[in-house]
Amino acid sequence: MYTVGKHANSRILVVRLGALGDIIHTLPAVASLKHSHPGAHLTWMVEPRWACLLEDNPFVDEVMLLQRDRPSGLIESWRNLRAERYDFAVDFQGLIKSALVASAARPDRIFGFHHTEVRERAAAVFYSNEIQTHSIHVVDKNLDLASAAGASSELRVFPLPAGREEGELPSGDFVLACPLAGWRSKQWPIEYYGVLAQRLRQEVGIPLVLNGPPSATEAFSEIADAVANFSGLAGLLYATRRATAVLGVDSGPLHVAAALGKAGIALFGPTDPARNGPYGDSMRVLRSPSAVTSYKRGAAIDESMKRISPSEVFEALKAVLGERRHRAGCLA
Repeated sequence: MYTVGKHANSRILVVRLGALGDIIHTLPAVASLKHSHPGAHLTWMVEPRWACLLEDNPFVDEVMLLQRDRPSGLIESWRNLRAERYDFAVDFQGLIKSALVASAARPDRIFGFHHTEVRERAAAVFYSNEIQTHSIHVVDKNLDLASAAGASSELRVFPLPAGREEGELPSGDFVLACPLAGWRSKQWPIEYYGVLAQRLRQEVGIPLVLNGPPSATEAFSEIADAVANFSGLAGLLYATRRATAVLGVDSGPLHVAAALGKAGIALFGPTDPARNGPYGDSMRVLRSPSAVTSYKRGAAIDESMKRISPSEVFEALKAVLGERRHRAGCLA
């Protein structure tokens, strides 16, 4: 374990540029670093589109933006990095671009995952300290890296902003689903949501809300019985907090729900829920017994996702909603 001086002038640089789920999975590690070095100034370098996730984070003193959309933006980001000297940097991303960012800051040390554990092995060339982890879930791997960088106590917390209302939402209870994922192979067939929405309305009396960006308008229009909610990240945070239960696939919105402790169902196919599943115990995972773990970015929906039937998902959600109503009745 590395120990940085815990005086007011100590500076820590965290690099996790994106994306949604990955930033969520890094929050506990960063909280642990700051909690263990309360006198240090902690800066998080992130891409602009994800910066709103770090608003009002009590464990982050400064959010620095990596602006890559134009040469002048890159120069400005480089100057900001060089304006201060850092005691150490921690690269939680393991890519060449993130390692270059950490190196550009000229820290005394750079901590990163072992070259056998990063997606781009060349990134480890920039690390002074390569860390091998034995944990399975990404959250725990990040905590291991933070521990090696001097985090003496673990804080398994996910400080997320409240978000704000965007788009249409029901006034009462609803189930929230975010059908899209970065890899199409991880998605559940869009027509299945229509079957599920119909049964939720008819048999449980609760609507299904589909959240996504405005570009999902055409896809969501096929689901007549669901409520379409188009929003950005702030709207997603707000809708997730308001939802009675959540249905998710292996994508960022699922990890937002798990971080907020929402009850719900997670659908998994080609990726391993032990490594990438919802963190904590608030959500139940459904996965076909015949699913084969693969991290290939498939362009078509994986067959294992198609084998999770709308009926199976409905019964699982019905049980979750029943448990919630039972708890609410006991508290009344």
